[in-house]
Amino acid sequence: MTRDAVFAFDVDAPPGANPWVIPPRAAPIAVVAPDPRWGRQGAQLSERIGTLVGEAAVAVEHVGSTSVDGLPAKPILDIDVIVADVDDEASWLPPLESAGYVLTVREPWWHGHRMLRGGTRGDDVVAPTDGGPATNIHVFGTGCPEHTRHVVLRDWLRAHPEDRDRYARAKREAATAATAAGGTVMDYNAMKQELVREITVRALIAAGYSPS
Repeated sequence: MTRDAVFAFDVDAPPGANPWVIPPRAAPIAVVAPDPRWGRQGAQLSERIGTLVGEAAVAVEHVGSTSVDGLPAKPILDIDVIVADVDDEASWLPPLESAGYVLTVREPWWHGHRMLRGGTRGDDVVAPTDGGPATNIHVFGTGCPEHTRHVVLRDWLRAHPEDRDRYARAKREAATAATAAGGTVMDYNAMKQELVREITVRALIAAGYSPS
């Protein structure tokens, strides 16, 4: 990964490509008050997922809003799993599925991204057999710029409460608007995307990354 690759947020999907193994459903978006248990749960879940994936896992990190103390969030933990070869699903997917996680997204054109869910999916319960919290597991290959962005943004928000609070307001407004419109979580994400990118760019530059 080149150092300016982290500023290339958008990657076009091939014509006709469909990332959804299980399509999302329109459902109310619940952004709740920060839970002080999220950090501990994220650390425990990262360790558990690392054990499940075993030697195929290069890194496992708790990212997203639940990884930032004091930040309201959907009560779903986001975990990034970095593997040596994300396209070699046989090396990492079976143990996660055996634990009850469900593959919902496969988009190899976007940094090889796969996403598995556990705990809840819309109105359905797909609880992991280990009884863990509601979870999105994002699987990427090594050198993935999206994982870098996740980590840099997480660390920035932990250290900059003014941007954390701006993001909190944007999340609540987006949740209200998406729910009122009968939208999906993708609509919710789109509504706050501009602010997320603005903060992320500043955080990347502060971390030493330079756009070309």
